[in-house]
Amino acid sequence: MFTNTGDVEIIVSAGSRENRYLLHRLILTQCSGFFEASTSQEWSRATPEAGKELARIGEDGNGSESKARSCSTPQKQRWRYELDKGADNNDIPMLLQSTPPATSLFNPLSPPPVRNKPPASSTSFFRSVANLSLQPASTPLSPADADLLRDYDNLFRIFYNHPPALDPINIADAYIQCKSLLALADMYDALAVVGPRIDHHLLQFQSRLFKQIAKYPPSYLRLGYMARSKVIFAEALIHVVGQWPVGERHLRQTLPQQVVELIEDKVDELADTVAAVEGRLFRLSLTTSRGERVSPQTNYIDWLAVSLFRSWLADNTSPPPSPPPKPPSRSNVRAEPPGSSSSREPPPPYAELPVPYLGRVYRLLGSGSPHAYLGHEECKRFLKLMPEQYSREGLRRFERKVEEMKGAAREAVAPLMRCSLQGSAEGAGYLVCTKVGAGDWVWENE
Repeated sequence: MFTNTGDVEIIVSAGSRENRYLLHRLILTQCSGFFEASTSQEWSRATPEAGKELARIGEDGNGSESKARSCSTPQKQRWRYELDKGADNNDIPMLLQSTPPATSLFNPLSPPPVRNKPPASSTSFFRSVANLSLQPASTPLSPADADLLRDYDNLFRIFYNHPPALDPINIADAYIQCKSLLALADMYDALAVVGPRIDHHLLQFQSRLFKQIAKYPPSYLRLGYMARSKVIFAEALIHVVGQWPVGERHLRQTLPQQVVELIEDKVDELADTVAAVEGRLFRLSLTTSRGERVSPQTNYIDWLAVSLFRSWLADNTSPPPSPPPKPPSRSNVRAEPPGSSSSREPPPPYAELPVPYLGRVYRLLGSGSPHAYLGHEECKRFLKLMPEQYSREGLRRFERKVEEMKGAAREAVAPLMRCSLQGSAEGAGYLVCTKVGAGDWVWENE
């Protein structure tokens, strides 16, 4: 409350409590497009009031000097807003402008000095007056009413460059409070001012924040977008792209179109990178001492190592075969007109494997562990299928060649093994190599 300089009175009532604020149009319009528009000449319901001063009567009792000073004092406009909860419970409470009554927080006997902002050193720089309703202050508030009052209080705190009252310990509660505050800021066109405060508060959780983003990437992607947080938005986007199309329907319903288009572009880029790596993997081979590709005629053991690797790769990067159609029973056979289609047609082919599944395969290929895939026992069982080639020395040579193929595969999948996350990628079975940078912050182009 700024008794001497405030020119905008705001009443926020919820349940048994009423919070009153006396703030400045200058600051409100700088922070909120809603206040800028509603206090303009086209939309405003401001009430002009003539400034008044106490008369200074001279020794001769002549009050003409006071009268002249009072008449020359310029008028100042006042604005008043009250929270309207709407006709029913489905309406969203919104501040509506009203005409200030005769008795309000404005003090007509003390015209404000010419001052844009109050002094920062004042101990009462920002103070909301609560519990002024006629109802008993002891009446408990519902959680929804308490959240509403908290959000408006935090909104005005941020406008005046004060830290919002958000949970500093429990990140789950902090997320809910930040999400609610951002929704309120969005209503009043104040995301550009509120967003950085939300970003600053959540980033203080550090590794706990990144773990939460990994658990709920769609939710944090929307929060990061609304808060204009590059760190949160990029972290969540990498997870969303890696897991796509998981959560696709929810994302399309809750995110702006430009964010959905960015996701689709990143998914296409990742798919192109995967396709290039896959092509390189299937072209991997071993060579003879003369630089020729091995074949059954030049080096049978080496060629078997190449064949085993390619067989494993094909089995793990291809969709499962389609089951054979069941023959119709005689009781279900019906005469059909010529040219009609029925269950005799083969089922449609399986779709390509989703990227999350392929991510696990490529992580195996990029692993440095000799036991990640095609280990000793697998090589041994395979070579035993050809008794004429199986021996202790033959098995050792065969395993060395398989390891050469696995080493070449590790180099081939290196672009997919890069981690673009700031948090840990441990336990992520999908690819997290999506690059997010300049040109990807969609709010900068709005």
